[in-house]
Amino acid sequence: MSATTVDANANATVKPDSADLLRRAAGLLRPLVNVAVTMAAVVVLWIIFLQIFDLDPMVAKSPADVWRYLFEGAQAGAHRSLLASGLGRTLADAGLGFAAGLAAAVAVSLVFVLSRSVEQAVLPLAVVVRSVPLVAMTPLITLVFGRSLLGTTVISGLIVFFPALVTMSFGLRSASRQAAELCRAYGGGDWVVARKVMLPSAVPAFFASARVGVPGALIGAMLAEWLSTGQGLGYAMLRDSSTFDYDHLWASVAVLTLASALCYNLIAALETVALARFAPNSRPGT
Repeated sequence: MSATTVDANANATVKPDSADLLRRAAGLLRPLVNVAVTMAAVVVLWIIFLQIFDLDPMVAKSPADVWRYLFEGAQAGAHRSLLASGLGRTLADAGLGFAAGLAAAVAVSLVFVLSRSVEQAVLPLAVVVRSVPLVAMTPLITLVFGRSLLGTTVISGLIVFFPALVTMSFGLRSASRQAAELCRAYGGGDWVVARKVMLPSAVPAFFASARVGVPGALIGAMLAEWLSTGQGLGYAMLRDSSTFDYDHLWASVAVLTLASALCYNLIAALETVALARFAPNSRPGT
């Protein structure tokens, strides 16, 4: 074998590895690029909104005003510290509600798919609960679960639960019937079929539910803080509107938007990794 042939074979071997590394690097950078594009679009729409409606600068703050509030002046450090404190509490509230709502949706959808009688008995009740506005339910939830972290988790989790329940039920029912029958032919019961066939096929539905649930969990956490706990950015923004601290109010909105975009794209990145393992024929975001 000549040296030229050896070099050609070596190059053929190296090229796929390099391409694979480039794809992985692009996959890791894509969430950051998406966040940057999202925030750029938000800033542009923000400026256009202020220009179109010609709002009072004392009330409506621009992106430049928020930047100066957080990063310029002697009080910028205190402003960031105050904002970070409220954001940390809101993200903790939203994170627990998000995890609880998503886990409950997966469990209940599994029970629904495996037992039609349970679904027929419980689903009408779930529809009735979903039809009641959460703002109207919040005082009752607070009365039952208190104003502590548990009450906030329930309020935030309810927003995540219902859309995730519908999406997960559809994902579990879309499992291959042939694969399920093959599993039963080898002696597998319903729970074995659910674990071996249904759950892997529902991975795209799970991540779709997670992506949709991120902003919902944040909204639920802020609603609970506003109406129940009196803590976090939700309550701080309510207080800002009554104390005319519009700089902190607009900065809170901007930071929450950034946090929501970051969490959404983090889940999208995890989805890419999970689909490559469990559902290689699926594409992220579908």
